[in-house]
Amino acid sequence: MAEPPPRREPAPLRHLAGITDTTLAVLTLVFFVTVALATGVRNPWDGTIPLGLFLGGLLLVRRRWPMTVLLLSVAGVFAYHLTGHWPPAGWIWPAAVAYFTAATTPRVRWVAAVGVAQLAYSAFDARFIIDRNLTRYVIHVVGEGVLLALLIAAGLTYAAALRWRERLRETDRRAHAAEERLRVSHEVHDVIAHTLAVVGVQLNVAADVLEEDPEEAAAALRVAKDVRNRAMADLRSLITVLRDGPEVTAPQADLASLDLLIADARAGGLDVRLDENGDRTDVPAVTAIAVHRIVQESLANTLKHAGAGSATVTIGYRPHAITVEVVDDGRGVPDGAEIAEGHGLAGMRERVSALGGALTAGPVPGGGFAVRAELPVAGSTA
Repeated sequence: MAEPPPRREPAPLRHLAGITDTTLAVLTLVFFVTVALATGVRNPWDGTIPLGLFLGGLLLVRRRWPMTVLLLSVAGVFAYHLTGHWPPAGWIWPAAVAYFTAATTPRVRWVAAVGVAQLAYSAFDARFIIDRNLTRYVIHVVGEGVLLALLIAAGLTYAAALRWRERLRETDRRAHAAEERLRVSHEVHDVIAHTLAVVGVQLNVAADVLEEDPEEAAAALRVAKDVRNRAMADLRSLITVLRDGPEVTAPQADLASLDLLIADARAGGLDVRLDENGDRTDVPAVTAIAVHRIVQESLANTLKHAGAGSATVTIGYRPHAITVEVVDDGRGVPDGAEIAEGHGLAGMRERVSALGGALTAGPVPGGGFAVRAELPVAGSTA
């Protein structure tokens, strides 16, 4: 019966398991010798202590070779009896820990077979008690059987609990992977939207001035190429996450790249002013990513849809919250018309809501459109 290789546990768990096994080994030795002395053994060094040491020592490797430990434990009890000793207080309990451990493995049927065989021999060997005390014989046999059943049932229950815990861990891992993939999909959308907006504007500029000013057209194409190259690098990293799983870290935007966003928007013909109040250096990473994506998506929407000539990005860094406001002077939304929330605006709202913040978007008096968000700083107290 080849036994499956044991799964490698983390170091703290291995240390705890070692302490547990050593404790069980000592208790087995002490309990076995104590019961033997209580049942009339005169010289414990004549077989009793050696068997206790043998049974306890086997428990030190019970996790690695559970079936081997069980078979050797049962063999030790038989050898003890065949050398003229009566097993103190029964046959099953000296190997109780070995039975329990083996019952946690897939070979539980073999465990039951070994136990039944040992019970059958015990019942046969104790037959001389029938004539003198039938009740004692019945209690002996039934008690041994009940103990065996309890040990196997306990092992099965423990194994089922371990499998259930592992399923919960797997469910958590899959949920985390799904969340990561959803986050990456948002990142992909933001990168593509920003890139298409800037590249589209630059291509229009190049097409309009190609004959009149070839140098300006070439400059616009160079800007489009640079933006495209950066986007391709980001997308390759993001696709790697989707292909290889959440263990791979996706590229994370940060506040340091805000200047690059503003430069791209300016290259697209939008006059952008960045106004930052406070210190950006202490902003947590998750909040910084959200701020970056809000500004990126807002400017991309302005370039694509608003027909604006200028935009103002205002960011306030406060101890307990970050405020972001992006206002343009574009067409805005006609009075009474509903705001169409595309994937970009919906993604911003989801991102802000996940951090416990609030986002509003709508027209401003006098024309234009504004996106405003307030993000609580993680770990702060209001």
